[in-house]
Amino acid sequence: MTVHDEEQIVSIPGAVHRAAARFADLEALVGDGQRLTFADMERAADQLARALISSGVGPGDTVAIWAPNSVEWVLVSLGIYAAGAVLVTVNTRFKGEEAAHVLRASQAALLFTVTDFLGTDFPALLRDVGPLEHLREIVALDGPPRDGVTPWEAFAARAGDTDSSEVTARESGLNFDSISDIIFTSGTTGVPKGAMLAHGASVRTYRAWSERVGLRTGDRYLVVYPFFHTAGLKSGVLACILTGATVVPHAVFDVPSVMRLVVDERISVLPGPPTVFQSIMNHPDLASFDLSTLRLSVTGAASTPTEVIRRMRDDLHIGNIVCGYGLTETHGTVSMCHHRDPLEVVAQSVGRPLDGVEVRIVDNDDRDVPAGQPGEIVVRGYNVMKGYFGDPKATADAFMGDGWLRTGDIGLMDERGYIRITDRKKDMFIVGGFNAYPAEIENIMVAHPSVAQASVIGVPDDRLGEVGVAFVTARSSQRVDEDEIIAWCRERMANYKVPRRVVEVAELPLNPSGKVLKFRLRELAAGL
Repeated sequence: MTVHDEEQIVSIPGAVHRAAARFADLEALVGDGQRLTFADMERAADQLARALISSGVGPGDTVAIWAPNSVEWVLVSLGIYAAGAVLVTVNTRFKGEEAAHVLRASQAALLFTVTDFLGTDFPALLRDVGPLEHLREIVALDGPPRDGVTPWEAFAARAGDTDSSEVTARESGLNFDSISDIIFTSGTTGVPKGAMLAHGASVRTYRAWSERVGLRTGDRYLVVYPFFHTAGLKSGVLACILTGATVVPHAVFDVPSVMRLVVDERISVLPGPPTVFQSIMNHPDLASFDLSTLRLSVTGAASTPTEVIRRMRDDLHIGNIVCGYGLTETHGTVSMCHHRDPLEVVAQSVGRPLDGVEVRIVDNDDRDVPAGQPGEIVVRGYNVMKGYFGDPKATADAFMGDGWLRTGDIGLMDERGYIRITDRKKDMFIVGGFNAYPAEIENIMVAHPSVAQASVIGVPDDRLGEVGVAFVTARSSQRVDEDEIIAWCRERMANYKVPRRVVEVAELPLNPSGKVLKFRLRELAAGL
């Protein structure tokens, strides 16, 4: 494979070849009893691309992964890119109907999944969801054999039916604007939408991200963020490929296992939402683990209290702590602090926009507000998505003209260009680092036979940051049973979306146009 000059790399496979040439013998992937160098990773990606091509995957076809973080997850994703196909990620917390929506909307041809994760058989969740007309095959990355599911070994063996020259041809057809991923993000309409991300923008964004945060060759990076999210896939896997750092995937977060991995694998980089570090710092066994190898942390998936930043420095002795801001529609990053920024700046801002990315703060009439004044954050630049897959209306609604993406987030920007987030999207709340959108939850809840109307808000929670509370009105002659409705929700939506309280009200507070006054519900919730 020809290794291009760094500035000419326009695709993720190009970044893999560059890494294999520059960092051939360094460890690239560690986990599941495996230790792969960057040269090993390049060979594995080629093998899996050949297996995909032999399986009938063509350029631009969509291939989904619904599985926890693992070495195989990374290798399959790189194989998908190398085959000229498009990666679709599926949230491991999704139930069958939620996953089916992603598979249908993305027109996924193949699905890679597992048959046993925390006691759940993912393929079994799809048995009663109706036809998945585009899905030709399900392949098990791990788990016991199942009827109708192709074993991993059988899939990988197909590589012998395709020559590497075909992979080279597929890769040569990729350019800066070629679609690399479709990552679904729920919107205020309650319908998950697939943001189309691009190869060149991914590479450019995470080269800039790596420089800003100070990620470097030889770092050992524990990825607790899920790979189905840009935080795990882009700022985890791709950033490590670009810099020559080692990816150590972690499937299920719990404090003791994370601390053991930090010690055993000499982890130097541990990003995560603030809740991860709060859990670590409050664990009774913290003092028994030597975490001295930690040098860098990136946080900011939720509002980060200043005290958490200070404790990360003082209690965990992490020398470099940076915060950032982004959304799926911007390949996961808009702004980042610099790793040399003082702690006071990190604790009070999400940094400056990446070079080549423009940010404005606008009022309700889309006019710029003065520096230091709050308004909606709008973004323009190479990092902005290509649109929502198969949804031109949602795409048009997301932009305000001239390429400016509406984020729906409220913030302010000072004279130096540093951004501070002052509020979240109007209704969204964040549960343990996961975005929860009330409209999506409400749309599911009103299918319950006892529920006539539902309105969901986020309320503060000591452990998870925020959790949902649902206010519902009952259908005629029906009785609302809080425990039964919560149990019903757990069967139909990811756990982080499930309301922790269900409160029956005679009627929802509405404005004259019939819109629910959620600030009134927050007042009610404060008295619960």
